[in-house]
Amino acid sequence: MTYRDFITSDHKVMLGKPVIKGTRLTVELILRKLGEGATQADLMHMYPDLNSESIQAVLQYAAEVIANEENLEAAR
Repeated sequence: MTYRDFITSDHKVMLGKPVIKGTRLTVELILRKLGEGATQADLMHMYPDLNSESIQAVLQYAAEVIANEENLEAAR
């Protein structure tokens, strides 16, 4: 599985923010909910379009973005 199978970005959907394909659920929303303590089961209950693979794809996408970010100390 690769996050590209589940995550897409289209300027016509949520202003181009990365979303789970076929939904308007942004990667940001899912990450925020997980950061607030929601479990995968909680998220799948709140958002029936989600499944465990799409949540894993969100985490993979976030890891990829972070891996390519500039070091905060180097930016100062």
